[in-house]
Amino acid sequence: MFAMQLSKPHTPLEWVELPDPHPGPGQIRVKVGACGVCRTDLHVVDGDLTHPTLPIIPGHEIVGRIDELGDGVTDLSIGQRVGIPWLGHTCGHCLYCDEGKENLCDHPLFTGYTRNGGYATMTVADARYAFPLGEEGDDVSLAPLLCAGLIGWRSLSHAGNGKKIGLYGFGAAAHIIAQVLRWQGREVYAFTTPGDTEKQAFARSLGAVWAGGSDEMPPDLLDGAIIFAAVGSLVPAALKAIRKGCRVVCAGIHMSEIPAFSYDILWEEREIVSIANLTRQDGLDFLSLAPKIGIKTKTTSYPLSKANEALDDLRHGRFDGAAVLVP
Repeated sequence: MFAMQLSKPHTPLEWVELPDPHPGPGQIRVKVGACGVCRTDLHVVDGDLTHPTLPIIPGHEIVGRIDELGDGVTDLSIGQRVGIPWLGHTCGHCLYCDEGKENLCDHPLFTGYTRNGGYATMTVADARYAFPLGEEGDDVSLAPLLCAGLIGWRSLSHAGNGKKIGLYGFGAAAHIIAQVLRWQGREVYAFTTPGDTEKQAFARSLGAVWAGGSDEMPPDLLDGAIIFAAVGSLVPAALKAIRKGCRVVCAGIHMSEIPAFSYDILWEEREIVSIANLTRQDGLDFLSLAPKIGIKTKTTSYPLSKANEALDDLRHGRFDGAAVLVP
């Protein structure tokens, strides 16, 4: 097999040839058809997420077909198309797993961070954490749903049922969740890097009723806000933009330092919450609903060997929507 592998944070990924892996008990081997490039991959490569298993093959928005089954796998089959997300394994017996909060498991494994991911021609995954995808849609268009879509969906479920929802950072996740919000009959308010008129126009093309810089106030107070950008200063900005009794959801796995802010913008029962990973039920719920919504992902494809270029383009916001690697 071939892969783009990280040997050390702050260094480029390296093209490597490795022995073909084989699945152990309860595992599957997947021939990768496409793998999305997520900002979390940047956090791994850039060292923001510490203690990765090194060397590591990044990538956790994987779409592919099963070509080998490990012992004990009976509910999946050879040739079946599946998606493999960030949460790749849980212990099943800690306090959080027992409480149905497997996204907070004390002993998890994460795809592309503590177990090898999808920047490769094939990968091995825990069969319990592989989602059947059916045959509707192509691999490239589905790949961003496996993290940008899933984390966006979980974030939206925590943002409340209000009509006016602000999305801070209009990248892969926001462009998917904007479509969900419009399908639900709600209003999207998009916040981008100040002066990024191209991203603002992209947001309006997806139905945003307002789009502006993150340094601006929306025309009306919002009923909730989701922060997708890894920028801590957006937390007090979003608090100022929501009305009383509403919530700011921090969707990223990493965020820069949140600056001190006056208590009065938190008062009146405003809340700040974070989203950590996702559960399998989140995946089943969202992936079954996505075809009904008719989500159209905007993607920019790169050959697997150009993974470093894709990461750099993501780092500098050089494309709309999501980047996807194709072996």
